[in-house]
Amino acid sequence: MATIVAVSRGDRHGPGKANQTSVRLLAGLGVENDVHAGATVKHRSRVIRDPSQPNLRQVHLIHAELFDELAGQGFGITPGAMGENITTRDVDLLGLPAGALLRLGSNALVEVTGLRNPCYQLDEIHPGLMQACLGRGPGGEPVRKAGVMGVVVTGGEIRPGDAIAISLPAGPHLPLKPV
Repeated sequence: MATIVAVSRGDRHGPGKANQTSVRLLAGLGVENDVHAGATVKHRSRVIRDPSQPNLRQVHLIHAELFDELAGQGFGITPGAMGENITTRDVDLLGLPAGALLRLGSNALVEVTGLRNPCYQLDEIHPGLMQACLGRGPGGEPVRKAGVMGVVVTGGEIRPGDAIAISLPAGPHLPLKPV
């Protein structure tokens, strides 16, 4: 069963977010009291380019299976360490199409907008982590493993152990691209 393993938030930019017993998702904004919450971009590199852009990165989700994979390569990464707000298990986050809806707990709803592009800040957590979060697909295409980003459609409180239900969009499914 698809579940939430951990929920995290941070009040300043930089790697790592503190695990919480619960977080509140706010419609159109993101995680309450998180540095990346807002209707417009909050990630520093995007603010520099255009602070009026819509925030397609309100919520960052990572699959716990990535931590399992990284542990096999000698990385001891725990939930929240890579800056994610929600750590999941038994959800193929990277395989979801753009526009997929994730029902988190009883009423929160997050729309998946795209992939997180692994960046140099991962190497601040552990040298070599950025490269470990990049791979190559069968055709040589880049595979970004650092989770997905989304926007909050319906708010609500979520906590570890809550179930995750997935609704796929109608029509042709568009693969996720970095946002």
